[in-house]
Amino acid sequence: MTAVKIIKVLGTSEESWEDAAQAAVEEASQTVDDIHGVEVEDWTANVEGGAITSYKATVEIAFPVHESSGDA
Repeated sequence: MTAVKIIKVLGTSEESWEDAAQAAVEEASQTVDDIHGVEVEDWTANVEGGAITSYKATVEIAFPVHESSGDA
């Protein structure tokens, strides 16, 4: 049986929510191996002067928990 760990990551972009979600995955992949899936939990944005200035995506990232090799 495979155990899966889920973490939340917040990505940001000045272009779009999609870019913000992609930024979250790219950042997480630098320290997390074998990312198998994501779920966008929340879309938010900063607004100034009546216009969106930055997009934010809260992303849940799923990856398998690997068994330790027993080398301590």
